[in-house]
Amino acid sequence: MAPDITDITHAVEAAAVLRLLPSRPRLLALGEPTHGEDALLDLRNELFRQLVEQEGYRTIALESDCLRGLVVDDHVTSGAGSLDEVMERGFSHGWGASAANRELVRWMRAYSEGRPASGQVRFAGFDGPLEITGAESPRQALTALYDHLAARVEPDLLPCTREALDGLLGPDDRWTDPAAMTDPARSAGQSAEAGRLRVLADDLVALLDAQTPHLLAAGPRDDWDRARLYGRTATGLLRYHHAMADAAPVRMSRLCALRDLMMARNLLAVAARGPALVHAHNAHLQREKSSMGMRGGSAEWWSAGALVSARLGADYAFVPTALGTIRHRGVDAPGPESVEGVLSGLPEERCVVDARRLASAFGAARPVPRVSPWFGYAPLDPAHLEGMDALVFVRDVPRR
Repeated sequence: MAPDITDITHAVEAAAVLRLLPSRPRLLALGEPTHGEDALLDLRNELFRQLVEQEGYRTIALESDCLRGLVVDDHVTSGAGSLDEVMERGFSHGWGASAANRELVRWMRAYSEGRPASGQVRFAGFDGPLEITGAESPRQALTALYDHLAARVEPDLLPCTREALDGLLGPDDRWTDPAAMTDPARSAGQSAEAGRLRVLADDLVALLDAQTPHLLAAGPRDDWDRARLYGRTATGLLRYHHAMADAAPVRMSRLCALRDLMMARNLLAVAARGPALVHAHNAHLQREKSSMGMRGGSAEWWSAGALVSARLGADYAFVPTALGTIRHRGVDAPGPESVEGVLSGLPEERCVVDARRLASAFGAARPVPRVSPWFGYAPLDPAHLEGMDALVFVRDVPRR
């Protein structure tokens, strides 16, 4: 028999979510179980507007390239570039084509215009410069870090010349060859040049840290924050490329772990700036280990959310989204014995649920895990309910 849960559900509003938490978190992580559905992004946009206008949040961080995200942030805060240009250049994974993402950027620019810097909203991508088919060249991040330092410190402190750095980087296509994702021998990540670049990247990051008092006195803190982003990204990409060239059986687990490690470090930097809404796939934000089945076995790794939660404690809150149906994807009504099935019996089309009280409501009658007929949707794992701070449920995702 399905438990009575009407007393632990609330309207999908920012205030309702925050009331379920012991304190206001610096990172409020809203997860989604599938990508590419604007109905879920519209909900995210509504929550972000409420968090900004009612709760003092000022940043949104999305599962998108952290370097491309600088294009969006510049537009939001200063109006740089047209909206069309920003949507084309400021997102990875094809997210720039989303109408909901476009509306998010438009609203953020309108909100920030005319306000002092302290009152503006900010945008951050927190993924690495990575796609499913491979990774970007470390050139952009590494040369940007070098140029930042070269303009501000004595030349003798730099570990190499700009020309030497360019020579070691070589053509970008040696780094971006998509065949390297499945064939480690095609990767340049363990070449002699890549090894030297890893040392230089570490030296440049150390120089940046060692010169912090001078650099903060010489320019805005945003410049220093951006240089630190370049440093994290350069070292993270070189580490990722090194792992791509490794044919060990744990290769894919290592690559997934390194990607989420880059995400986690970017999220910790976002948290240092002030309270933010984070939006990504549930698997990147959950506190439990993530896993992915693949040919020849499976990959397991600690998600960005698990890593950040371990560091921030109560300053990190995880609120995943669960879905009833995505009929245009072949995901029909869930079985009544699943969490999604029980939530589908509620009168509301969408709601916020107290996840831990939901777990208690089931008692010994544990819900059955749902199985998705479509690879692009990851159903809720009922064993993870205790690790959630709240739960958003959407009964049906319509085709846009």
